[in-house]
Amino acid sequence: MLSSNNIISIIIPVYCNEESLKELYKFINDEVIIKNENIQFEIIFVDDGSNDNSFKILQDIYCENRPKVKVIKFSRNFGQAAAWSAGLNYCSGNYAVIISADLQDPPELINTMIEIVHNNNSDIVIANREGRDESLFRVITSKIFYSIMRLLSFKNMPLGGFDFFLISRRVINIIVNDKDSNPFIQGKVLYAGFQPVFIPYRRRKRPYGKSKWTFSLKINMLLDAILSYSYLPIRIMSVMGLLISAAGFLYAIIIIISYFHNNVPFPGWAPLMILILVLSGFQMLMLGIIGEYLWRTLDQTRGRFKYIIDKIYE
Repeated sequence: MLSSNNIISIIIPVYCNEESLKELYKFINDEVIIKNENIQFEIIFVDDGSNDNSFKILQDIYCENRPKVKVIKFSRNFGQAAAWSAGLNYCSGNYAVIISADLQDPPELINTMIEIVHNNNSDIVIANREGRDESLFRVITSKIFYSIMRLLSFKNMPLGGFDFFLISRRVINIIVNDKDSNPFIQGKVLYAGFQPVFIPYRRRKRPYGKSKWTFSLKINMLLDAILSYSYLPIRIMSVMGLLISAAGFLYAIIIIISYFHNNVPFPGWAPLMILILVLSGFQMLMLGIIGEYLWRTLDQTRGRFKYIIDKIYE
């Protein structure tokens, strides 16, 4: 149950969002902070190496609204997951809310999250996207990606995915203490095992600028989700390798028998080339999957920083 002793940290990753930042802060202040006067709030903006005027605007917001606003500036772009990790690492709240800076997620839903925590003492409240006002390509690719995640890694992953959620301090500590070098934060939230409460909503059309969440970044997120939390690709690879090896062995027996009966069915090079191409392609596919796991193992053993902070305003 929330009281005046509780602090809620609102963490906002920022990457080239200069048009929306002031409007977002005003919305959060008017619709969330003022309407929950019995709760303490801190807002943490994490500038993920923006190359526009985002950091300058964040400095202005900080100067006008401290001490309830913190600003963390990365030395360069490290990615959304790194920005989330930094915000969670530096937040002081009993609860933390992650929300994007592009105004596509309605900040007023934070009030619903707070009410759920107050009534049910929930550790995880997820605002899951049941629809989105975006291009058909983005809608289709997102559904495909999250469906694959549900199949291979997380059965309770919402079909529309999520990156707007509230977590308690014990979930925050689990995520912060996890040393995964390729973090998939949504996966860590679900992996924690606490029963999440879902709030469906329709994601709004982006009012300013163009999304930096490219197709290649989605592919990278999908790989992190699968390779970090599922051994199924390796198991599929092993089973397929066994089946193909068995089929190749039986085929070799058939050829040998046919040879001794002077009844070789394929005297030309075509079947040999087909066999070579099929097996070679299969081997390259398997090596690629193994390589993905080995690369993540190498990255983990290097122990490099997930992010580097240039400045902190608190």
